[in-house]
Amino acid sequence: MRILGIDYGEARVGIAITDELNITAQGLETIKRNGSDKIILKRLDELFEKYEVGTIVVGMPLNMNGTISERAKITEKFVHKLKCKYNKIKIETVDERLTTVEAHRTMNFLDVKKNKKRNIVDTISAVYILETYLNRLKNNTISKSI
Repeated sequence: MRILGIDYGEARVGIAITDELNITAQGLETIKRNGSDKIILKRLDELFEKYEVGTIVVGMPLNMNGTISERAKITEKFVHKLKCKYNKIKIETVDERLTTVEAHRTMNFLDVKKNKKRNIVDTISAVYILETYLNRLKNNTISKSI
């Protein structure tokens, strides 16, 4: 079962997914919300037909001091929608502070053209969110074996 990562934004939503062994994360796409979660949920339905997903990981945009931001409150509502609609899938959140900064660093390093950045920054952020979750899983496994 794969793990799907979501960078839930106001205008766009980045989507990433693991390989079948949950070792690596790859960016899938960026979905334009157009002010509606229905667009995202419809696309997720399509992705779940194509991929066997056991866990959804959503980035939680906390403030730098760790408190709940206004955007995090909106994200919590989206997570609630996911839990209602996909109640057989495990849904988790991870701290996504600085993932967008890291995504921009990566794009700058790769010399991505300015006009293409907007279309892929959310997907790259979703990859970082998913990698954060995978690292947490790996660290928990290591801790338990010691």
